[in-house]
Amino acid sequence: MNASLLLILSACVFLAIGVPVAFALGLATVTTLLLAESYPLMVLLKETFTGIDSFPLMAVPFFILAAELMSGGSLTEVLLRFAGQFVGHRRGGLGYTNVVSLTFFSGISGSALADAAGPGSMLIKMMDKAGYDRSYAAALTASTAIVGPIIPPSIIMIIYALQDESVSVGSLFVAGLLPGILIAVAMCLVNFHVSKKRNYKGDGGMPPWQEVLTTTWKAIPAILLPVVILGGMRAGWFTPTEASVVAVFYALVCGKFVYRTLEWKALPDILSRSALLSASVLIIIGLSASFAWILTIENVPQELAEWLAAMNLSPWMFLIIVNIFLLLFGIFIEPLPGVMVLAPILAPVALKLGIDPIHFAMIVIYNLTLGMITPPVGGLLFVTCNVSRVPMSQLIRELKPFLWAHGAVLVLLTFVPAISTWLPRLWGFK
Repeated sequence: MNASLLLILSACVFLAIGVPVAFALGLATVTTLLLAESYPLMVLLKETFTGIDSFPLMAVPFFILAAELMSGGSLTEVLLRFAGQFVGHRRGGLGYTNVVSLTFFSGISGSALADAAGPGSMLIKMMDKAGYDRSYAAALTASTAIVGPIIPPSIIMIIYALQDESVSVGSLFVAGLLPGILIAVAMCLVNFHVSKKRNYKGDGGMPPWQEVLTTTWKAIPAILLPVVILGGMRAGWFTPTEASVVAVFYALVCGKFVYRTLEWKALPDILSRSALLSASVLIIIGLSASFAWILTIENVPQELAEWLAAMNLSPWMFLIIVNIFLLLFGIFIEPLPGVMVLAPILAPVALKLGIDPIHFAMIVIYNLTLGMITPPVGGLLFVTCNVSRVPMSQLIRELKPFLWAHGAVLVLLTFVPAISTWLPRLWGFK
């Protein structure tokens, strides 16, 4: 049997029987190496460690640590008060607070799961106490948490830039700003429609301007973290990897000396959580790299490129096919291994068709991230069900309008390249 076919079939079998994605890819690689007898078993170890032996990849654990430090410094409460003061008094106000808070928090965490498990769990409880359907609050939280990997800093963007040399981490960070805001606006529109239909009331009136100014002043240090990261890279003060270290020191100073809520005794727990999360991410990256190596050696990317070239597809038709494929692929595969496996295959084809690499990168990242709210693998669904104690069936039923909204944003992102490319050009990344 062809090695690449054996690799894909064995991965599907392991996924079907419930093996976690990272280990399914690793076991599929081992199976192929043993049965195909084309390559030594040492390839698994070599390529796994080669996959994580990268200087830019050092940014991942530091950004994770920065997010944990900011969370440990009561950042969540600060952002909740800041967002709530502007939109909390309107109809469906806590729904808007949910969207705005998670959007701000995504500029710190870079992880959809962290957004849903941290501030998301608090927001669901607040909405439940205020009379919102708990299942609706959970669906809104899961749908909005998608912004986490889109707005910088983003772990998945760092991984994508390592797979596609035609884009940089900085250009992807900047490119994610407008799509992230667009997603947040779409979630607010859904909340407006549902709140009007179900008569979800606002939370009192607009607070006094003195209180607004005080709350805003307290929130400024937290909100400035993404500005420091992007501004520093734009000015040439530091690389994305160095920016992650700056983010850690910035988060430590904010939590300990600005907000004064971060205790030294909490640091061991913060460091251990960051280490565990970093290790899980690196395991996924390493095992995905060995899986992708076999595909590359077996000339799958080249054969796919030749096949697509023979079809004489227009760039727009190619993007439509890619969108459909990625949406289906993302249902079963998590975003990180999806990027590791597919970016080296699809990105060169898109480049040959004249598609802007930054535009294509945002389409791939958004598509695969959407898989986190689609069953059966959708990680965000399980995390949100766990923190909200809402049955999966109820959560999926409430997701329908949000999925339509995400589909509309995806269409705009696909057919209006400027949404992804305008800011990188303006900032000089193009």
